[in-house]
Amino acid sequence: MSFGGNINLTDEEIRYFINKIRLRKLYEDDDVVLMTAPNEDELRTIILDLLREKPMNLREIHTILSGLASEDKIRKALITLAEEGLVTLNDDGRYTVLGY
Repeated sequence: MSFGGNINLTDEEIRYFINKIRLRKLYEDDDVVLMTAPNEDELRTIILDLLREKPMNLREIHTILSGLASEDKIRKALITLAEEGLVTLNDDGRYTVLGY
């Protein structure tokens, strides 16, 4: 089973998905916005939201979430979502939300 794959997202798509991610703000001023990294539950929710928009492989998800979650945490979240029957890994290496 392969978790990798090529990245088939445009720069515009990556920016779109990054802008959709909402994290808790700890502090904000004119120069800085400080946000919390997602916990495990939040990460699973973020990944589900991304996959509802478009099936993606691990690399694509990691590209969007770089700086927020490691590849290992993303992989763990995907495995948990798959075990819970919420996502499936397609033959092309992309994850898809089930029943959506």
